[in-house]
Amino acid sequence: QVQLVESGGDLVQPGGSLRLSCAASGTIYSINAMGWYRQAPGKERELVAVATSGSSTNYADSVKGRFTISRDNTKNTVYLQMNSLKPEDTAVYYCNAVVRVRSWFAPRNYWGQGTQVTVSS
Repeated sequence: QVQLVESGGDLVQPGGSLRLSCAASGTIYSINAMGWYRQAPGKERELVAVATSGSSTNYADSVKGRFTISRDNTKNTVYLQMNSLKPEDTAVYYCNAVVRVRSWFAPRNYWGQGTQVTVSS
C-alpha cells in the first residue's frame, strides 16, 4: 500500500557530503513522522534523525551539527543532508515513515529498502 524509495547513497571521502532522499507513494492519507535510521555491519539499527508533521526534528547525538533532516510535505519526501562525513557514518541508511492510509486507520510504520553510504579514503 505504501512504498518508500530511497536514493543518494554513495562512496564519499571523509569530510565530504551526501544528500539522501526518500519519497513515499501509494495509498496515503497522512504522514505523521518521517525519518532516517542506519545499520552498520554487526550493529543494531539506530535512529539518525526524525522530522514530525509539525516540523519538529530530533537527531542522534553523533550527527548533531553535521546532518540536517528536512521534509517536503507536498511531495511526501524527506531528505537527509549529511556534511563532514566520518568513516563511522558508514552504514545502510533506511527511510522510515509513520503513515495513516485512511483517516480511520491507525498509523503504521513503513520502511524503505535501504541505501548504502560508505565513507572511506
